[in-house]
Amino acid sequence: MSYLAGKIVLAVTAGAPNNGRGETTTTPVKKARVRGQWYPYVSAQAFRRWLRETMTAMGMVPSPTERVGKAQGKAQKANTSADPIRFADDDLFGYMKAGAKSADEATTLRDTPFMVGTFMSVEPTRPTEDFGVMSRGIPEPVLHAHEFYTADLAAPFLLDLPRVGTFTLPDKGGAGRPNYLSADAAMNVAQAVSMGAEAITFRGQPAIRLPLPERRERVALLLEALAELTGGAKKALHYGDRTPALVAMVPMAGGVNPLGFVIDGAADGSGLQVRGTALREELRAWQGQWEAPVRLGWRPGFLERARKEVEHDLADLIDDGGLSIDHPRSMLRDLAEEIRTGQRDTWFDDRAR
Repeated sequence: MSYLAGKIVLAVTAGAPNNGRGETTTTPVKKARVRGQWYPYVSAQAFRRWLRETMTAMGMVPSPTERVGKAQGKAQKANTSADPIRFADDDLFGYMKAGAKSADEATTLRDTPFMVGTFMSVEPTRPTEDFGVMSRGIPEPVLHAHEFYTADLAAPFLLDLPRVGTFTLPDKGGAGRPNYLSADAAMNVAQAVSMGAEAITFRGQPAIRLPLPERRERVALLLEALAELTGGAKKALHYGDRTPALVAMVPMAGGVNPLGFVIDGAADGSGLQVRGTALREELRAWQGQWEAPVRLGWRPGFLERARKEVEHDLADLIDDGGLSIDHPRSMLRDLAEEIRTGQRDTWFDDRAR
């Protein structure tokens, strides 16, 4: 298999994990209006920041960032080092480092091997506005307000395993190669070779690939960070656990995610559903393109009735080893260990479909 396809659910209780842009003294949460109703969400950018910061807390050295550009009011941007050889986050999360139009400062980019969607509420939810007053030791109190909400948020993700630690070499201008190294390819190649990288042909393009132990370690760290995820805004007022309440994951031969309608909001707006019959039909339709087991990480106490229904409806799959259900932390850490110890090395190469 070449991809890990999945879906993640975050359970937010009276929280404000991702704030929007405020035009008044009220701090709004991010929310989208869909068919006349409000759906709070956490952006993919915010979630990836939480994940990167969790990985850093677990020992990863992050790629340094710098703000560049002209004076205020002119074009400005922030770049990482754009060095996926040395920095795992530049490798896993991608980057775009836009330079000048001269040949010496060409734009450098890498599409992300780890793709994640927006964490949208599975049902319409109108955020609550909380009113506050700061009056401690001042003659005229200061008024302020912010929004918060309770909702289950769900998003798909896809991890392109063969691309982790694999970098195509740029042509003149780099057209058509979204995971290429910087314009100073000679320096990058030399650095990669010093780390034991080898030259390969990757998806029809000349490329270099880091040693397999380094690639295993980067993927394992990503999975372990998902298991330990922390982050979000308004922690002082709305502290909340941000580790996933539910994670589903299946190895796929191609970049298809069959879990989109397996874990989703009910059509009548009554909340999150986990559809065992839908999973069975998806697995049947993609027979030969997925590898058992489908891994389901489900926190105790979260949607217990739905869990019992899934265990009943898919009892044969569970008995046959086609589906495993465990705590999200245990599932993610166990898979990370399997990858780190070389038990899933075939996932790091493209499989013919």
